[in-house]
Amino acid sequence: MTLPITPVSLKCIKPNCNPATASPLVLFCFNRNRLKASREVEFTDVPNCHLIKGIEAGAGDIDILPNGLAFFSVGLKFPGLHSFAPDKPGGILMMDLKEEKPRALELRISRDFNLASFNPHGISIFIDNDDTVYLFVVNHLEFKNTVEIFKFEEEENSLLHLKTIKHELLPSMNDITAVGPAHFYATNDHYFSDPFLKYLETYLNLHWSNVVYYSPNEVKVVAEGFDSANGIHISPDNKYIYVADTLAHEIHVLEKHPNMNLTQLKVLKLDTLVDNLSIDPSSGDIWVGCHPNGQKLFVYDPNNPPFSEVLRIQNILSEKPTVTTVYANNGSVLQGSSVASVYDGKLLIGTLFHRALYCEL
Repeated sequence: MTLPITPVSLKCIKPNCNPATASPLVLFCFNRNRLKASREVEFTDVPNCHLIKGIEAGAGDIDILPNGLAFFSVGLKFPGLHSFAPDKPGGILMMDLKEEKPRALELRISRDFNLASFNPHGISIFIDNDDTVYLFVVNHLEFKNTVEIFKFEEEENSLLHLKTIKHELLPSMNDITAVGPAHFYATNDHYFSDPFLKYLETYLNLHWSNVVYYSPNEVKVVAEGFDSANGIHISPDNKYIYVADTLAHEIHVLEKHPNMNLTQLKVLKLDTLVDNLSIDPSSGDIWVGCHPNGQKLFVYDPNNPPFSEVLRIQNILSEKPTVTTVYANNGSVLQGSSVASVYDGKLLIGTLFHRALYCEL
């Protein structure tokens, strides 16, 4: 999740915010409901959890291979978000969930890639017909948006950089779901790339955020009208695309057509700011990393840290999907949860800028 704002004084977040004394760049002066600024959380614990060693400054997104190898996008830095390691570049970590005591290890990346300015965000795995594993990474290189495509070389625990993609229809990428070796859907959390125009877009609640389909032969907008399109994922049967709209507190179900266009089937309303989505391939359940109170996320106070929340959504295509709170914490353990992924009875919870949890369900 990246909703850029500038540091603001707390008086601009209070209910009686006065527009005459507040800067127009204070995006959320009148948007306490969009931020769920009054919401508190009741603790919901998962037994058998521990913090993952080596993740100290965020694991914003997670994707898992069918063989249990989990990939973590770590170290995101973005305007308006706190960072515990502002001078350290980001990276990709891997954990083997089939090990008895799995550890997170940083993957080596080929020398031709610019590691010093690596700023990874959303990630997605694609497995080709020949079993080649491709890792797609949204990269904010000096606040310019690119998609980096890597080939995973398991024997060397390394990533071979294959390609950098940038396009005018991808001005403010957030997350990505791969559907081919150089094909993907990506969310733009804003229409504009210019920071000031992004601020204005959110302040005016323009709903110009969108989803773009990219292939080497065609690039097009396939869904639009979102408040802040964020996490995106494809269903196990490849028939549907799920999109999280953070400030609208919604998950959109979109049908995928042979020409790769999308049409909306339904919208699930929730009472939280939804971030990244993961799918349990065995059940089709959607796991969501959420921010119950966005004000705490964007106005960071170490004495009153942002909450964490994980939802499990079952049977989303049904008339009444089942929504369960699996985990909730007031920041005492985990701050700013952004993703939750499951594999064979194990749960991984990542955050935008804090720690990460490994749990056995």
